[in-house]
Amino acid sequence: MLSARTARVLNHRPLLRPYDFVHHRTEDGRAFRTLNILDEHSRECLAIRVKSKLNSTEVIDALTDLFILRGVPAYIISDNGPEFIAEAVRDWIKAVGAKTEYIEPGSPWENSYCESFNGRMRDELLNGEMFYSLREAQIIIVRWRNHYNTKRPHSARSSRPPAPEAIVSMDQRPIMH
Repeated sequence: MLSARTARVLNHRPLLRPYDFVHHRTEDGRAFRTLNILDEHSRECLAIRVKSKLNSTEVIDALTDLFILRGVPAYIISDNGPEFIAEAVRDWIKAVGAKTEYIEPGSPWENSYCESFNGRMRDELLNGEMFYSLREAQIIIVRWRNHYNTKRPHSARSSRPPAPEAIVSMDQRPIMH
């Protein structure tokens, strides 16, 4: 079986799901984190969890929801943060049939798409918004994720969004006679 890194070099596309945390604060200084889970092939942001604390149990909860909706990927890629290397997370990922791939400490380029996404999220959203509550942050971040996936052009996808909306609104449907 190929490792995730070898598969990338050979242009073999197993399902790669990188994930990582982004830290931010509300206007009054309360810290919160986002857990961003991505699809490296489609460039879609599959999920963003926004909470004041995200531990290994929250990571498992987010992955469970995602795997139910999108299936189990071949690899989950992350850094060596304590929430990702926790025994409970590793055991759970193994039990559902996925493999873990950890980037080398101090080598964020090994998880380059996730790092790029995190930077875009910070530049396009977090640095330009003032969140007055955690709930407000959750709502605005979910809206941004929807825009990122369905409207925002991506250069790696020929300026198309990763998950364009497939639903045609009622006023745009053709009239059937």
